[in-house]
Amino acid sequence: MKFRHTLAASVALIPVALLSTPAFAQSTGTQDFEDEIVVTGVSVTDVAGIQSPDTSKAKSVLGQEVIARQNPGQTILDTINLVPGVNFTNNDAYGSGGGQLTIRGFSEDRISLTFDGVPLNDSGSYAVYSNQQLDPELIEQVNVNLGTTDVDSPTAAATGSTVNYRTMVPTEEFGVKMSGSAGEYKFFRIFGLVNTGAFTPFGTRAFLSASTTSNDNPFNNYGRIRKKQVNARIYQPIGDNGDFVSVAGHYNVNRNNFFGSVPLRNDLPVPSGFPQSNDDREYDINYPCTVNTTARPGVADLTNGCGTEFDRRYNPSNTGNIRGASRFSFGDSITLTVDPSYQYVKANGGGTVNARERLQDVNPTGTTNLAGYIGGRPYFGRDLNGDGDLLDEVTMTAPSQTQTRRYGVIANLRWDINDEHSVRVGYTWDRARHRQTGEVGLLQINGEPFDVFPIDDPQADVTGGILQKRDRLSYAILHQVSGEYRGEFADGRLVTTLGIRAPFFKRDLNNYCFTTSVTGFLDCFGKDDPRNAVYAGVNPTVQGPQQRVLKYDDILPNVGLLFKASNQISVFANYSKGLQVPGTDNLYNAFFFAPDTESARPRPETSNNFDLGVRYRSSKVQAQVSGWYTRYQDRLVSAYDPDTDRNLYRNLGRVDKYGIDGSVAYQPIPELALYVFGSYMKSDIKDDVQSGTDGAGNPIFLPTAGKRESGAPAYNFGGSARGTLGPVELGVTAKRTGGRYLYDTNLPLTLGGNQVYGAKTNAYWLVNLDARLSLEFLGLNDKTFFQVNVYNLFDTLYVGRFTSSLEQSTSAPNAQIGAPRTISGTLTVGF
Repeated sequence: MKFRHTLAASVALIPVALLSTPAFAQSTGTQDFEDEIVVTGVSVTDVAGIQSPDTSKAKSVLGQEVIARQNPGQTILDTINLVPGVNFTNNDAYGSGGGQLTIRGFSEDRISLTFDGVPLNDSGSYAVYSNQQLDPELIEQVNVNLGTTDVDSPTAAATGSTVNYRTMVPTEEFGVKMSGSAGEYKFFRIFGLVNTGAFTPFGTRAFLSASTTSNDNPFNNYGRIRKKQVNARIYQPIGDNGDFVSVAGHYNVNRNNFFGSVPLRNDLPVPSGFPQSNDDREYDINYPCTVNTTARPGVADLTNGCGTEFDRRYNPSNTGNIRGASRFSFGDSITLTVDPSYQYVKANGGGTVNARERLQDVNPTGTTNLAGYIGGRPYFGRDLNGDGDLLDEVTMTAPSQTQTRRYGVIANLRWDINDEHSVRVGYTWDRARHRQTGEVGLLQINGEPFDVFPIDDPQADVTGGILQKRDRLSYAILHQVSGEYRGEFADGRLVTTLGIRAPFFKRDLNNYCFTTSVTGFLDCFGKDDPRNAVYAGVNPTVQGPQQRVLKYDDILPNVGLLFKASNQISVFANYSKGLQVPGTDNLYNAFFFAPDTESARPRPETSNNFDLGVRYRSSKVQAQVSGWYTRYQDRLVSAYDPDTDRNLYRNLGRVDKYGIDGSVAYQPIPELALYVFGSYMKSDIKDDVQSGTDGAGNPIFLPTAGKRESGAPAYNFGGSARGTLGPVELGVTAKRTGGRYLYDTNLPLTLGGNQVYGAKTNAYWLVNLDARLSLEFLGLNDKTFFQVNVYNLFDTLYVGRFTSSLEQSTSAPNAQIGAPRTISGTLTVGF
């Protein structure tokens, strides 16, 4: 016997024990389409919060049971370290300091991250900001597509995988949850959640939550992380067939400094080099200090460096979104889903600059003195320190400021032709207004900025123009149509999905500065400023302020097969094509070249992804193993270009990737759950890459052919065990991560003819411990407990985030020191 069971997007968050398959897709339409299941007589749920959904894609799902055992406030991207093929390095144990993500060797700017279907990758660089994610108490589940996207995905960044997480639905009963956490490095966090329950005759329900978090950074004598977050959701069911309308809101404020990033070399002590032992991780910076306030008329006064240290740079962000979701049924066979969204971002990356009071000569052949942001410095043409001359240098804050307003909608219309066959058509729209500036701000006497957002009080030059190191306005626009067919054959044992998406990308780029180098160096005077004409007159070969519009489109198929050999065993296969169009940041670098040249128009990256695997699913076991192969074309990276004799952002040809992922979750009895996972990956760069020419004009090539791509481990494996004895629950997770090459050449780091670091970072074990004590024995309810977490139990020293590259430069890359052992405790009370 078989029957259909179609769920609404938010109903997906009902406890999975009630369903044969929980929701695991990103948009309401995709979830609604994939949640059509066939009951086979065997009730299959998750095993201790871990599930391998029975789809044609290689996919893993982690539920709240797993998420809730992590460190208080932990970023969800740290939690998915339990998924084979995923590697995340955390800058701090509490998840508010940032980190770095790779999946199957693809960097985070090639991975699509979504939140209730809303794309979270930066609309300009496609970067992922792990410290700005939803409070983990509100995440019902997170799922990872290892190498594929859904057909309605609103992403320009997914040549790699996708990560989707979903918010809880307000409960039908009134409830309150409060937790307080404290731990090492002066960590303190408070979280509160109120569920209203159904409060109208129509079943309307809502929740409201808030949290505040703070802690010191673990490595130096300066810097504190502060984070506040507010969330709300209102949910209105319509009838009793799963239709609904929902609106959710999220707002997050982060204030933190950069910290723990040091040159990756082992011949110098920290912070000039990477620490060589656990005791060597802590270091001091120039704090407290006082800026140079000497003001001597007629003397060229210089700065003294106070406030300029990397660790004193602020990395502030204000981010928010509004997310709508809805499902409407028309008869028994037609379903419409619509998910609109709005996002807001205000953030910058810190940094200081030595400003000059004088004017600067911009004429290569004569003398033309102007105020402006020139050659990487602001020239004010006015007295800054009050000594009556224009001879001095003054330290000022000069971060790279970004403000984004992003609108989107994902709509799907599904037709159930009969019990075995369904089709859907979809439309996706995404429009991001991305404003990038670089205003200059004042410092206090102690080197602290008056405002971490200089855009709120920007400093002007002698003409009244606002000085800034960049001045851009971008519109990243996507129109996408998609279609998908799902069919069941052989009495439901064979399930096929045939999907296709056709994205149409537009990049409307407006640069109001002069691009003076291929790395994006700029000279800026202001939009429509008369100095632009003066500068252009004496620098006729420099590309000046202009607009460029680039368009990209493709046809991206997605084909899947699922064969159910028995009630527990299935075989799956999937093919998908991925696409990443060039990000706006890199396209602005290409403004150095004339708009009609090939160098100004890099091609998109594409990937062809193949998966083949087998699953075993029962009430006690969730097991999956899959082999995969990806052909990765037109890889975009900064490299030497023989046509222009310069290093620039360009396509480098083909890389083949392949590997195997596997996991087994086993719960023999309710009191014991075991889990093991592992993956192995091989990447193969197909060609040597030209790096320049010799004195005779002959090409010089880097030995990259046959080498592995840098930045990703070849393997990871690990497991977890969780046991319950009376009121005590104890869990331990352990993961071994392989070394990562620094460069695509796979060569050691050498400086001055001496090797100062190896070809790879160290492989390492990361072990985390959690223990929970139920307080029911004190007469309290089962929602009240005390939890202890120990992150990096054995205090392993390892390399965290670093930026890999094609080849070695003249200096060592900076690397983040991995988060040290960190102990915290949390008291949670619920009723």
